Amino acid sequence: MQVADKPTQTTVKPKLETATLDVGGMKCAGCVSSVERQLTQNEGVISAQVNLITGIAAIAYEPGKVEPANLAETLTKRGFPSQVRDTESTGEETPNWVTKQQQERQHQLQQLIIAGILLFFSTLGHLQHIGGPVIPVVGNIWFHAGLATLALFLPGRELLIDGWRSLRHGNPNMNSLVGLGTFSAYAASCVALAFPQLGWECFFDEPVMLLGFILLGRTLEGRARGRASAALEKLLSLQPPVARLIGKNNLHDGEGIEIPVEQVRVGELVRVLPGEKIPVDGKIVAGKTSVDESMLTGEPVPIAKETGDEVTAGTIVQSGAIAIETTRIGKNTTLAQIIKLVEAAQTRKAPVQQFADTVAGYFAYGVMAIASLTFLFWYFIGTKIWSEVLVTHAHHMEMTTSPLLLSLKLAIATLVIACPCALGLATPTAILVGTGIGAEKGILIKGGDILERVHHLDTVVFDKTGTLTEGRPTVTDCMPLSEISSDRLLQLAAATEKGTNHPLAAAIVREAQQRDLPLLTAEDFHTEPGLGVAATVETERVWLGNAEWLGKQSIELSDTVQTQVANLAQSGKTVVYLACDRELVGIIALKDTLRRDAKETVESLQQMGLNVVLLTGDSEKVAKAIAKQVGIEQIFAEVHPHRKATIIQSLQTGDWEDKEDLEDKEELGDKLITGNCSLITEPSPQTIAMVGDGINDAPALAQADVGISLYGGTEVAIETAAIVLMETRLIDVVESIRLGNATFKKIRQNLFWALGYNILAIPIAAGALLPKFGLVLSPAAAGAMMAFSSVMVVTNSLLLRRRF
Repeated sequence: MQVADKPTQTTVKPKLETATLDVGGMKCAGCVSSVERQLTQNEGVISAQVNLITGIAAIAYEPGKVEPANLAETLTKRGFPSQVRDTESTGEETPNWVTKQQQERQHQLQQLIIAGILLFFSTLGHLQHIGGPVIPVVGNIWFHAGLATLALFLPGRELLIDGWRSLRHGNPNMNSLVGLGTFSAYAASCVALAFPQLGWECFFDEPVMLLGFILLGRTLEGRARGRASAALEKLLSLQPPVARLIGKNNLHDGEGIEIPVEQVRVGELVRVLPGEKIPVDGKIVAGKTSVDESMLTGEPVPIAKETGDEVTAGTIVQSGAIAIETTRIGKNTTLAQIIKLVEAAQTRKAPVQQFADTVAGYFAYGVMAIASLTFLFWYFIGTKIWSEVLVTHAHHMEMTTSPLLLSLKLAIATLVIACPCALGLATPTAILVGTGIGAEKGILIKGGDILERVHHLDTVVFDKTGTLTEGRPTVTDCMPLSEISSDRLLQLAAATEKGTNHPLAAAIVREAQQRDLPLLTAEDFHTEPGLGVAATVETERVWLGNAEWLGKQSIELSDTVQTQVANLAQSGKTVVYLACDRELVGIIALKDTLRRDAKETVESLQQMGLNVVLLTGDSEKVAKAIAKQVGIEQIFAEVHPHRKATIIQSLQTGDWEDKEDLEDKEELGDKLITGNCSLITEPSPQTIAMVGDGINDAPALAQADVGISLYGGTEVAIETAAIVLMETRLIDVVESIRLGNATFKKIRQNLFWALGYNILAIPIAAGALLPKFGLVLSPAAAGAMMAFSSVMVVTNSLLLRRRF
């Protein structure tokens, strides 16, 4: 009896889309944790990453199950005004972002001025207590009560409302803590004023001073955060708002019509005058000029441009008017893509930040619990054990306070001094500054998680062609091995190679064109990546490639040929063989120029304690020649493209056999040449950076812990890489690693400060030093310390700019 096969069940992964929300109202890491929790608890939301500084939430979701607009509406109802960012917009978001930042700074300044005025009058009322003149009215307790009321309902109103809303929704934040402390001090003072027979002390100055210090701290913090995000703001302001549209008949003269840049269409012509920014990506169709591309590459030297050259939106024309044919507009321009990458990088969290956000999510609850315990302890136990703490000396007078007021003051100070802000700002400010510095230097780092991985690197693996070398090889030798001529050999090779886009193929075709050789007709192409290509040229079947490719076709190489090839390879030349109808008819040698900074880059990496490896599909002898020039001792040669990722994985896992057996292992299939390298003699898991530029490198770039691609490389490599070097300077590999290390050190410093501050400050505010030293922190002093802690974290991140 035949049994039907049981159908296999396949799990189809849902198609995900991404959305970006602009989220307002976030004040601390607790807010970040709350927003992320509210987003991810919705069905269909796969992940959500929220950045406190930029106010952006990046969401991955399943379309059909949830709508971004509904998520934004829910967040708005919960006290976080949100809206979906329109990804199809063509430039209108740029001024909106800048305007939003300016409005926020203006609002902070207004709040600070009001608080400063109230603080000034509050201070005037206390001059008499320190031997100053007695000022009528200002020294009256009712006047101070009025000041406190104004402080709460003017600059403090927004803080109190936000704190209460967050508390009511079960997501207490920093405003909740400060609001509880401020309102408690105000309420206790009102009771003392209304019922003087209780003998309580009025401390109306505490809410005024507390709000003043907090608003001062937030203003300074906001300014510092603005400086931290200056790189992104600078990028956003690069694209000019208007473009000068011209017709095909007035390329060299005529004023043209100025229209908003978002209304320009692909194919239309735009004129740009000296000193102006280029509004769109395009190709020069008339005129010559020099262009400042420092915003893209970090290179200050202007680049000469002429007809046929491409130019990029946001770059500046230095000399000579030009006419441009538009090729990319809006979100498709290079500038827009860079902005998108930088924004995404600043949203992606470093893994270490997950810890900070987790702690911050429970922080407010913990602090409120500690404040409650502080009150209960001092009211029922502490003041009875240490009764002397109720007696204070101020202004040469001995004063006695009640257990209730002392306990309340300590509880309020505990609420106010705790700072989840410092914890929440520790990582994103450093990432913001680090990625901003990178963008200014032409180094695009695609996320905070990348910066953290860079810090843990052990090994840097380089591709050869187009990475260590310029990627523009030239034909140096064309050696017929039969009766055909050198030109005929080159013609056959060029015809066969025209079906591929490898750098060696381009060099052979280019050499044939320079010799003015007619291109022969070819068809029936077949390509084996890493080996070679076959085609039918006229009536002959031609094979062109490396020795392994010929071996697969059963084409033998004589000893004489092998000797010739060995001599060429020792001088760093790459050799390709050409066979017609399974008979070897000639060899072509090509040589690529080493990048000027290749040796310096390798030496710098080695001085940083990193292992440097060369990974190439070229022959062993060529690999050795290149490696010797730059000082690399460990080489993987003759590596097929599909094997590169496997080798990277083996380096990552440290899963190697004995070095002596490596070359004989059939499953490895690659030649390993190594000098004094502990990586192989003592196998251990490594954290790998892969530097490459070609399609063949994409799998290895994806497999590596950190993929680094040159911007001049293929789009696949750029999309796959974690770091993109906008200028083809290899030394920027070193700069990107140094930047990653420095940024991660700042993150650790910030977290150490934020955690250390709270660990020390909260017990002091709770009265840990009161019995022995008589130290009591007033709520105002606690507020000043809390504000100072946040400013310290942001300022420390900004110090990163001094190193770069």
